[in-house]
Amino acid sequence: MQKSRQLRWVTRSRHSAVFGLLALAVILIPLRLDAQSCSLCYTQAASSGARFIAALRSGIIILVIPPMFMSIAITVLAYRKRNRFRDGSDLADCHGR
Repeated sequence: MQKSRQLRWVTRSRHSAVFGLLALAVILIPLRLDAQSCSLCYTQAASSGARFIAALRSGIIILVIPPMFMSIAITVLAYRKRNRFRDGSDLADCHGR
């Protein structure tokens, strides 16, 4: 029983460490991405006409929609298959059996 509690504590502390690193990355990455704006692209888009701006907007939509639907599909599939490989032993621990 004592080893089980220690193992849970170690697992929780590892999860906390990973979560902390991810939170730190989320905070720091936008600072690095701010430097990615290209002045040539900005100048080209700013000096272009209405047709180019419309084409740019539709191009952005075309590039965003497929990955979004793919991510949604993967999430739905993972949610549906979440219990496929469970053997039931962890459920017995959860219910106190």
